[in-house]
Amino acid sequence: MPRKLRVEYAGAIYHVLNRGDRREPIFLEDADYELFVKTLGEACEKTGWQVHAYCLMPNHFHLVMETPAANLVAGMRWFLGTYTARFNRRHQYFGHLFSGRYKSLIADASGTGYLKTVCDYVHLNPVRAKLLAPEQRLAEYRWSSWPQYLQKPGQRCPWLRVDRVLGECRIAKDNAAGRRQLEQAMEQRKESERAGECSAWKELRRSWCWGPATFREELLEKIAEKQGPAHHGGELREADEQKAQRLVREMLERAGWTDGQWDQHSKGDQIKTRMAARLRRETTMTWEWIARRLGMGHWRTAANAVRKQAKRE
Repeated sequence: MPRKLRVEYAGAIYHVLNRGDRREPIFLEDADYELFVKTLGEACEKTGWQVHAYCLMPNHFHLVMETPAANLVAGMRWFLGTYTARFNRRHQYFGHLFSGRYKSLIADASGTGYLKTVCDYVHLNPVRAKLLAPEQRLAEYRWSSWPQYLQKPGQRCPWLRVDRVLGECRIAKDNAAGRRQLEQAMEQRKESERAGECSAWKELRRSWCWGPATFREELLEKIAEKQGPAHHGGELREADEQKAQRLVREMLERAGWTDGQWDQHSKGDQIKTRMAARLRRETTMTWEWIARRLGMGHWRTAANAVRKQAKRE
């Protein structure tokens, strides 16, 4: 049976959730949380993602992110694969870290409050999990984007975007007074959360999209357009591969090469190696794709050449 189609389009906003395999921890110590955030930042640099909220829990994570390019699948493949490999190396583990496919819910971002609701849901996770004492402020939970919402703009991660949520909270300015107003409102939500679960949360967890009926209808039309034999399996890589091909064309022009000259240069050629390093740094394409596209033979040849050159430099 083919897997459910991932709906990808430019400007989509997703609530992404994934748990540890068999619900086991995906963070064993503070350094793992820091590594996850660092890897998320790298994914944002590669893909152009903008994160509206995140919360890291001991055995799962939540992200609310916007994809200016239609590249959720390619980006998540790189992101989860890279974090897993780094986590396993740190702890000398092997095998899967996450439990199957991540869940992705598409959220309406038309300014009608749906984005704020899903970001509130993400930020209030530590309260529902009873990871905070009653007297503690929500901002005392370190591993979410909420503390950064209360910081000055220059102190936040460059890929964290807070303006949309502030707008839906009707906070006109991202200044000290606006941030105090934001925290006061969220602290009230925190107390309501302790008293009983918000009714919207159940619907949010069950749904595949979050928005008004018209938003759902638009998404169903997009799905209908993408269904068919060309998209069996539902995972589209076109957007990210287009970026990679554009970079290859730019680098070929700069080197004065043509696309038919790969075999005229050795597999470990320095120009090829620099091209491979840039593709690996700025896209989510695999080593296999890069080695094949640049005529570098086996993917390990490309990977080793890039690592050796990085050490020399």
